[in-house]
Amino acid sequence: MVPQKKIIDLIKKHAELEIELSSGKVDKKLFADKSKEYSDLNDIINEAKEFNSFEKDKKELEKIISDPASDEEMKKMAENELEEKKRNNEINEKKLKLFLLPKDEADKKNAILEIRAGTGGLEASLFAADLFKMYEKVSHKKKWLLELISISKSDAGGLKEVIASIKGRNIYSTLKYESGVHRVQRVPDTETQGRVHTSAATVAVLPEAEDIDVKIEDKDLRIDVFRSSGPGGQSVNTTDSAVRITHVPTGIVVSQQDEKSQIRNKEKGLKILRSRIYELERQKKEDERSKDRKSKIGTGDRSERIRTYNFPQGRVTDHRINFTLHKLEEFMQGEMFDEMIENLNLQAQEEKLKNLN
Repeated sequence: MVPQKKIIDLIKKHAELEIELSSGKVDKKLFADKSKEYSDLNDIINEAKEFNSFEKDKKELEKIISDPASDEEMKKMAENELEEKKRNNEINEKKLKLFLLPKDEADKKNAILEIRAGTGGLEASLFAADLFKMYEKVSHKKKWLLELISISKSDAGGLKEVIASIKGRNIYSTLKYESGVHRVQRVPDTETQGRVHTSAATVAVLPEAEDIDVKIEDKDLRIDVFRSSGPGGQSVNTTDSAVRITHVPTGIVVSQQDEKSQIRNKEKGLKILRSRIYELERQKKEDERSKDRKSKIGTGDRSERIRTYNFPQGRVTDHRINFTLHKLEEFMQGEMFDEMIENLNLQAQEEKLKNLN
């Protein structure tokens, strides 16, 4: 049951913000935050008011139903209205519980997407490329801005590794459950016997951290420069433009060599480093909060097999929620992605609701 006091506080806060914002006397520095808070409350205020008045409305309707002076038509109308109010109350309670769940401060952030070929040789690198194309198509459909940070290609159009930033609205909340091992089962083009091969790629989705999120001290960094190399180790250019940045306190290492400019490589490297440090700290806090329980979703464990793409059977299965889509080709074109994400989010919310005290 949602505590009544929390609901009353929500309604009170909404009314206070409405008066404050309409007065035109809000401090400019606070205006954006207060407007955001008001907008968030606006999404749930009707449900809060209905939920708050439910017991009073229920008693009034029950009084009509039990009153001998009420005619049958009046009683029937009251009974129907009461049933509808009970149904709405259950829906409102669930919405309010979800609204009151602790918010992940990273949900509204942009994201850093990292894909690496795993076990399976050439086929794994081809699958990594296919995954990246899928995320590109999803980004295009959602009008997100996907920018390449670094890319390492293999033979036949495959990818050893690719890192990109994705900007838009609520990116991290949409993509955060993509982290983990993605397994593929299919017949490679080079397979003459028609045998199905299994390979894998690892996906990591990190919230893109800003300077204000993570303060990196120069004294904590070790920066090495070296000559960029291409496939087979041949030199790409004749200057030491590639950069390797080591964050000494955490041991996190980032290498960047895509740009011809050492400065640009350093900027890109620091962007990735900042997000990895932010994610590390965030994960520590999350582990402390949930050490007594382990969520099936969103553990952030990149070694965990989360999804299988079975091409011979045309299906994609998410093992965390036992959810299967029998439209693999459409999924790889970015068409069914929202359905998968919605199911993951619903399951995650259900888990959080069970653990809500």
